[in-house]
Amino acid sequence: MLLSLVAYAGIWGWRYAAGFIGLLFLHEMGHYIAARQRGLSVGAPTFIPFVGAWINLESQLLDVETEAYVGMGGPVLGSIGALCVYLWARHVDSQLLLAISYSGFFLNLLNLLPVSPLDGGRITAVLSPRVWLIGVPIMLALMLYWPSPMLALVAMLALPQLAKAWQYDANAPENIAYYGAPTTVKLEYGAGYLGLSGLLAVMTFEVHDMLSAVRM
Repeated sequence: MLLSLVAYAGIWGWRYAAGFIGLLFLHEMGHYIAARQRGLSVGAPTFIPFVGAWINLESQLLDVETEAYVGMGGPVLGSIGALCVYLWARHVDSQLLLAISYSGFFLNLLNLLPVSPLDGGRITAVLSPRVWLIGVPIMLALMLYWPSPMLALVAMLALPQLAKAWQYDANAPENIAYYGAPTTVKLEYGAGYLGLSGLLAVMTFEVHDMLSAVRM
């Protein structure tokens, strides 16, 4: 975390770097808390500059609902943190805080892409792993619009998961055991995923327009 702070501070200044890492840490703690609530053993968040952060699950996930619950924890707490920073920025009229809130909204929205191993892939797996295939054109469009080593890394990590989604057999006994969530559970997570994605999309574009207007 400290190495990331130094790396980001050298580019954007320590105040922005500290806020950015704070929101990233809050996102990972959302996963940590959700995992602990489900009785899973989990390690502390790991940070790598310009790549991101993650937590290390030391327990095996037993079913897709638990995976979705842990996956949802990060974007939920991370989005709450970004929203709090946004409200603080509007209250004190701070462009720095507004920029920090934008980074939080954007990163949580990016994490909700329906591609495994991103959080969105873990959440939408409760519907079906085949949903990951929908994320492919979105990921390709993002990579063309915003070339990034982070996106390239995510794409490489996603390839085996996409192959798994392509070959997915809903009637296989092991898939029934892991992915066999009740319809009510699928509806709950589906609604939560769409609602959070919609909120983050609106806030990302709204704050981007605010920052663009200031620069003009």
